[in-house]
Amino acid sequence: MATLKLPGPDSRTLVVGKTGSGKTVAASWQLSERDYDVRPWIILDYKKEKLFAKIKGAEIISVKSKLPTEPGIYIVQPRPDEEGEVEAMLWAIWERGNTGLYVDEGYMLPMKGKSPAFQAILTQGRSKEIPVITLSQRPVWISRFAISESDYYQVFWLTDIDDRKTVGRFIPDGVNERLAEYHSIWYDVKQDRKAILQPVPSEAKILATFDRRLRAIHNEPPPPRLRKL
Repeated sequence: MATLKLPGPDSRTLVVGKTGSGKTVAASWQLSERDYDVRPWIILDYKKEKLFAKIKGAEIISVKSKLPTEPGIYIVQPRPDEEGEVEAMLWAIWERGNTGLYVDEGYMLPMKGKSPAFQAILTQGRSKEIPVITLSQRPVWISRFAISESDYYQVFWLTDIDDRKTVGRFIPDGVNERLAEYHSIWYDVKQDRKAILQPVPSEAKILATFDRRLRAIHNEPPPPRLRKL
């Protein structure tokens, strides 16, 4: 972990794994270390993830809201019938740029995960300064661009062989290793480096990182320390 190169300010990262594999905690850890102190990061939270609800200082906004301009974490919780609104928001992000995007369960994006706006973000996002973190438990269901355009991959165990093949085409020697619980395969495309990652920090530590950094962004004092009895 000491030599791991984390994604940079313009990187696209794909995190995949079956339900319960640890992908959401891992992706949240990645997000906790990203640059939401200098630009807004928007979380598309389709399933109302409990971990996101615990991020103190994050703001829940409507999918119809004007894009935030201030640094921070902003959570959007679209309904299944709001595909048009999500697509419009993604095009607005593409148009403006300089906005981070975290997509929880990429196959729920408009047009069964094949959103044209999202594909434009993935293919042109680097020049527009739109870093992306995409999660999925079924890689075969998401846009091929979410896989092919990634700069980093974090792969937990995938039960379905077609899912493993879909991701494995882009990673040397594939992703068929059976790893210990919450371990994952990490692949850095630019460095052509593949590694096995141990479990990421605990949820409590991830939330503490969010809390500390968001307090600084919002100019809030740190919480008082509890006195030892």
